[in-house]
Amino acid sequence: MKKNIVLIGMPGAGKSTVGVVLAKKLGYHFLDSDILIQESEDRTLPEIIAAEGTDGFLDIEDRVNSRIDVEKSVIATGGSAVYGKNAMEHLKSIGTVVYLAVSYKSLEKRLGDLTDRGVALKEGQTLLDLYNERCPLYEKYADVTIDEELFDIPSTVKAIISQISAR
Repeated sequence: MKKNIVLIGMPGAGKSTVGVVLAKKLGYHFLDSDILIQESEDRTLPEIIAAEGTDGFLDIEDRVNSRIDVEKSVIATGGSAVYGKNAMEHLKSIGTVVYLAVSYKSLEKRLGDLTDRGVALKEGQTLLDLYNERCPLYEKYADVTIDEELFDIPSTVKAIISQISAR
């Protein structure tokens, strides 16, 4: 087993929530890459996106995620982390990448105002557009995929541990 577990998926998929529980269960550290980005930039995600635009934010996210240097950690990435080729190659090299898959219908129920969440949306892009654009990227980078439609949080954590242990 690689030294870290990297969670990817859409905003609202539960990466941070599942990540904290998973880290506690394994005795690992927990790292939320969105918080790391905010700390490195001394601004919130919505502030970064407003000032730098979506492309500028994605460049910052790729740079910050490419420099993550931890061991025995669960890393919850932002939903847009998969746009960063450098970051994803780096994260795959230091950990097992787990895609928390959730249906579009479930996402619609879970998410409120996307701008408040700091979601990297292009001008005129809808949640469905974003979902259709990102899902193939999540599938491309995932070492393990967990269908969250089937599980609650404790069951998702058990499924992740089971899948990673079997690798």
